[in-house]
Amino acid sequence: MSNTPHEIHDEFPEYADKMHALKVSDERFAKMLEDYRDVNRAIHRSETEVEPVGDVEMETMRKQRMVLKDEIYGMLTKA
Repeated sequence: MSNTPHEIHDEFPEYADKMHALKVSDERFAKMLEDYRDVNRAIHRSETEVEPVGDVEMETMRKQRMVLKDEIYGMLTKA
């Protein structure tokens, strides 16, 4: 278990400029970044036992983060 947050800009540093451009020009992309940040922070709080959750909820949050990350990456590579 990692106690390091998986910030999206750390996941795709090579797309920093595209990420910023899409964030300001595409509401859907901006919302996905916000959703990723929220679920990522919830996972980090749970992993560090600030706000513990059960195994099922943790798995659900991790899957949600993975789906968002895939969608964000897809939009970055098509932009």
